[in-house]
Amino acid sequence: MYTDTERCVRAVQSKDARFDGWFFTAVRTTGIYCRPSCPAVPPKVENMTFLPSAAACQQNGYRACKRCRPDTSPGSPEWNARADAVARAMRLIQDGVVDREGVPGLATRLGYSARQVERQLGAELGAGPLALARAQRAQTARLLIETSGLPMGDIAFAAGFSSIRTFNDTVREVFALAPSELRARAAGRGTVPGGGPGQVPGTISLRLPFRAPLTPDNLFGHLAATAVPGVEEWRAGAYRRTLRLPYGTGVVALTPQPDHIGCRLALTDLRDLTIAISRCRRLLDLDADPEAVDEQLRADPLLAPLVAKAPGRRVPRTVDAEEFAVRAVLGQQVSTAAARTHAARLVRALGEPVTDPDPEGGLTHLFPTSQALAELDPESLALPRSRRTTFTTLVSALADGSLPLGIDSDWEAARARLGALPGFGPWTTEIIAMRALGDPDAFIPADLGIRRAAKGLGLPSTPAALTARAAHWRPWRAYAVQYLWATEDHAINVLPV
Repeated sequence: MYTDTERCVRAVQSKDARFDGWFFTAVRTTGIYCRPSCPAVPPKVENMTFLPSAAACQQNGYRACKRCRPDTSPGSPEWNARADAVARAMRLIQDGVVDREGVPGLATRLGYSARQVERQLGAELGAGPLALARAQRAQTARLLIETSGLPMGDIAFAAGFSSIRTFNDTVREVFALAPSELRARAAGRGTVPGGGPGQVPGTISLRLPFRAPLTPDNLFGHLAATAVPGVEEWRAGAYRRTLRLPYGTGVVALTPQPDHIGCRLALTDLRDLTIAISRCRRLLDLDADPEAVDEQLRADPLLAPLVAKAPGRRVPRTVDAEEFAVRAVLGQQVSTAAARTHAARLVRALGEPVTDPDPEGGLTHLFPTSQALAELDPESLALPRSRRTTFTTLVSALADGSLPLGIDSDWEAARARLGALPGFGPWTTEIIAMRALGDPDAFIPADLGIRRAAKGLGLPSTPAALTARAAHWRPWRAYAVQYLWATEDHAINVLPV
């Protein structure tokens, strides 16, 4: 995108928010970089240069605009729509792997040498993994400065900086303000750090941006309707759940708003803030490009009315791929309520109790780890014998590492491994690919709800014929599934009251 100068100039001159996160505008005369929708008067064309990432802008000596705050743009939709090495690397960097394991750890996960990873990221993003991680640390630091009352020293280490001096220098370089000046500006806007009406002490409140439009009905409806008691709940207009994170645990509350998603996080270790935000964005598919998706699906005359009625549907995903895989097996050939019941039993028996009581609701446990589930006596499962075999084989493969599932997974390799397990047919494999791995082209033509919806719309209703017709929807078939599911009268399609 950023190499198409003419298109970028048009986006900047029209202040088109759809391109926020796709590229950044660096202004040579001022040394500032902005998002395309910056409200300031657009600079002269000859003074603009376009870069693919905030890290590339910072590496080239530009500082973030104080008006449009480009560091808070939605992420590029490319990283969740691709499965190549660069996209997988970006998802891992967003999940904090470079801060925890360094560039060698990132390279090992990708199966490349550190030099190859540096070269590939530099060629496509204009910055290496260290610079990309540094830009992310700066954004986390700004969030903590502006939304909490923590001392600056605590913020420095929570954001992932190795020293207070590095923290101070980075914040000044990126934002052209000292940390104390950033906090003073936040207070001047009426944002009282660490507090606010109805905010529970110890929580961090922030806004998660997205590209409009966004239809929240099926997104939050699905999460609420399938919520596992003790781990998830819908309360006071928010989806809430517990989180298992690298340094500790957390509880998040996500509230749909017209122009953002409200996010309140309570973490046992603030070093997990960046990772928690990344996982929440992934859960709600907030980095999607709805314009590109809907344009493709709208080209089918039978899907066009569904898209026009509720544009911007997202794919509800997960914060933990292994957890979702287990829940997918529990949901095979049973109702949503029965799947919740099976999962709740596992949580009560093997889930890890949260350290602190949930002051706002009924969240009591983390979902059991695959290692804990692998120790379970299969005879205690209230499942048919064949399903028990499927369950035990899955959790054993997850526990011993022979079935790696995560944001860095190669989608096709993961499909092949899943398909080799007993009891894993196309439906289970594709639902995991769609919601746990994040493949935007995953498709489940044999699903009963999809077949009923297809028949009602006049689409082919047999799996083979529907798959052939769906070739025109690629690479967004997972989104087509959401539009088809939404034609049914089911709790997953209704935003809870």
